[in-house]
Amino acid sequence: MAELTNQYTLTFEELEKLIAMIKNSTGYDFTGYSRSSLKRRFTRIMMLKRLSVFDFQHEIINSPEFVRWFIDQVTVNVTEMFRDPHAFKALKELVFPYLKSFAHIKIWSAGCATGEEAYSLAILLKLENLYDRSFIYGTDISNDALQKARKGIYNLKKIQSYIHNFQQYSDEHNLSDYYTVDYNAAAISAALKSNIFFSNHNLATDYVFNEFQLILCRNVLIYFNLELQNEVLKLFYDSLSLFGFICLGSKETMRNFPLKDHFRVISKEYNIYQKIK
Repeated sequence: MAELTNQYTLTFEELEKLIAMIKNSTGYDFTGYSRSSLKRRFTRIMMLKRLSVFDFQHEIINSPEFVRWFIDQVTVNVTEMFRDPHAFKALKELVFPYLKSFAHIKIWSAGCATGEEAYSLAILLKLENLYDRSFIYGTDISNDALQKARKGIYNLKKIQSYIHNFQQYSDEHNLSDYYTVDYNAAAISAALKSNIFFSNHNLATDYVFNEFQLILCRNVLIYFNLELQNEVLKLFYDSLSLFGFICLGSKETMRNFPLKDHFRVISKEYNIYQKIK
């Protein structure tokens, strides 16, 4: 295994050249991504496909199919329904009472991957009788992930862990009320999909596309360098309505964000903030 790893190794100089080439050839910009994270992911791809650096460059330039697969591999993040159940409890208890005052509630699940977070939010809204006046926008850079999100079909093995998460959130309701089982897969119910919209959006390069009362971006910023983190947080600031909320991941913070004083901390433990100016 060590020999294989050495054979498909990647220097940081080669990584920089690949990042520039990918941006020029495909338009995908990884300039602001954490170099250590990218190096791990690029090396893994080289090992999976048995590619030298030269072969890697050739595939990026000449194979649109490889580019789609590559983007999916590089950008996919671990996701679950009701991941970190207590964070969802905090949203229900600390944020939803404010959301109830809005005639229409718009929520952005940024970096939504295959959609589990968006569907979790939909269930939360259903339970609080807010779904019918809510709209959830799930965005990601990976079209393959978005296609899976729109289908809303998940392996039953995954569903078992999602049930466990949901039970920690609520022991009064059943997750099975929101999906149907067919063979080895569970399909999210159509009633849960009606107010969810999935679309491609690149946090590194795209702009504000709506005004939201709540934004969730959990465990995405950790893959960006500090400069890009602050650019994305500025995008979220511009996308939030006054007194809107943002929820970040457990290892993420607004500590170094220049506009941090424009927010008040709602929950330090679960990284929930409210825009106050």
